[in-house]
Amino acid sequence: MLPTNPHPQHAAVVTGASSGIGEAAARTLAAAGWKVFAVARRADRLAKLAQETGAIPVAADITDDAQVAALLAVVEAAGGIDTLVNIAGGARGADYLAEAKNEDWDFMLQANVMGTMKITRAFLPMLRAHGEGTVLNLTSTAGLVSYEGGSGYNAAKAAQRALTQALRLEEVEYNIRVIEVLPGLVQTEEFALRRMGGDRELAQKPYAGVAKPLTAGDVADIVSYAVNAPHHVNLDEIVVRPVAQAAAHKLIRGQA
Repeated sequence: MLPTNPHPQHAAVVTGASSGIGEAAARTLAAAGWKVFAVARRADRLAKLAQETGAIPVAADITDDAQVAALLAVVEAAGGIDTLVNIAGGARGADYLAEAKNEDWDFMLQANVMGTMKITRAFLPMLRAHGEGTVLNLTSTAGLVSYEGGSGYNAAKAAQRALTQALRLEEVEYNIRVIEVLPGLVQTEEFALRRMGGDRELAQKPYAGVAKPLTAGDVADIVSYAVNAPHHVNLDEIVVRPVAQAAAHKLIRGQA
C-alpha cells in the first residue's frame, strides 16, 4: 500500500493578487486545485477574483504589522498553508537619483522589501511546522542590472533579492524551499501606468515596438511550475525575459 499523503492539497498565500502577475498567479494556482488565499489592498478586486476562481480573499496591506497579523490569524483558522508567494511590490517614478523623490523611494522600499520581510517573517513558523514549506519571491532583472532612471527600483529589487538569498541559507535546515523568479519586460495593466503617475503615453514607452513582451500569464505559469515541482527540486533562480530582450541593454523593437 502506498503511504498516505499528509498534505493532500497545496495551499498558498499569494500577495499582490488584485492585478497583474499576482492575480494571474492566484488564478493559475486555483485552477490547478490549490487552496489560494488571495491578498491585496483592494477588496473589490479580490471579491471578483474569489467569485471567479474560488480563492479566499483577504484584504490586507502587507507593510502594516497589524494587518499582517490579522492575515496570519485568518490563514491559521482556515487550516494554514505550505507555500507563500510574494508578488506584491511595484515601481514608482523614473527620476534620476539627482531628482529622486523621498515618497517614491519610501513606497518602493516598503512595498518590495519591508512588505516581503514582514509577511515572510509572520508565516515562517507555519512553513517550518509544515515540514515542506516553500517561499517564492518575485523580484526583477532590475535587481541584476541597473539603468538610468531606475535607481530606486534597482535598489529595492536588489535588496529584495539579497533578502531572498539570505532566507534560502537560513531556512534550509527547516526544509523550506526558497525560489526567486526574476522577470524582465512584462506588460501588465498597471505596473508602468502606476510607475508613470497615471500617464498612459509614458507608460506605453517601455513596450513600444516590442511585438511580444511577457504577459502576466507567462510569469504565472512559471511560478506555478516552480511551486508544483516535487519539493526536493528547488529552482533557486529563474530569470525570464521575452526573446526580444536578449539582455537588459539589448531589446529589439519594431518586430513584424
